[in-house]
Amino acid sequence: MDDTGKAPFDIDLVFRLLREAVAKLPKAAMFELRDRGHGTPFEQLVAALISARTRDEVSLPVSERLFAVARTPEAMAALDEARLIGLLHGATFPEPKARDILALSRHIAAAGAVPDTLEGLMALRGVGPKIAALTLGIGFGKAAISVDIHVHRIVNRWGYVAAATPERTMRALEAVLPERYWIEINERLVPFGKAICTGERPRCGGCLLVRQCRQVGVVPTRPGADGPAAAPSPRRPSPRRPAAR
Repeated sequence: MDDTGKAPFDIDLVFRLLREAVAKLPKAAMFELRDRGHGTPFEQLVAALISARTRDEVSLPVSERLFAVARTPEAMAALDEARLIGLLHGATFPEPKARDILALSRHIAAAGAVPDTLEGLMALRGVGPKIAALTLGIGFGKAAISVDIHVHRIVNRWGYVAAATPERTMRALEAVLPERYWIEINERLVPFGKAICTGERPRCGGCLLVRQCRQVGVVPTRPGADGPAAAPSPRRPSPRRPAAR
């Protein structure tokens, strides 16, 4: 332990503590879908696209509603665009997402299989690094790191990496994180980030990882406040439509 009261950072211990911390929390939507029987590469790809800039509490039922109607590339490609938009009701940007889903469904139906590489997936319409990594990790079981806002925030707060963007965080993690944790890191940090290591006022006082975490960017608050506050970050304008994720 150093003079700040912090223990040496031990990634194996961190993951053991993470599993304990999130054991009773709702699962991240993509992993919940997998456990409900929607774990094929195509279903994970479509569900990940639906989840872009949409809360898990919304994307989960929207995905299940869609998969009750179509869960293969051929069945999805056969849907009328207007009907697909209706099935996506509740998700953000249903119109452009419907067009992206139809385009990639037709491409995959013609090709005969979902691409099983990061590059192949990112060549599909509407698919960026996050969606591609989720599809590889959950759908194919291939080691891939999916970095969303929670993963990006938390690993930088730990001091495990220092990166300005989710894309740079992904590359930094690929260099230091043992491959056995590449899929699991998203599974654990999404619920952990929602309930404990939150953006504006993390619950450090009751966190099992507080001795491991360097609390980068977390500043003390006045006595009697609920907990420490995170340093403010620049506000980003609301997007007009989803970028590839």
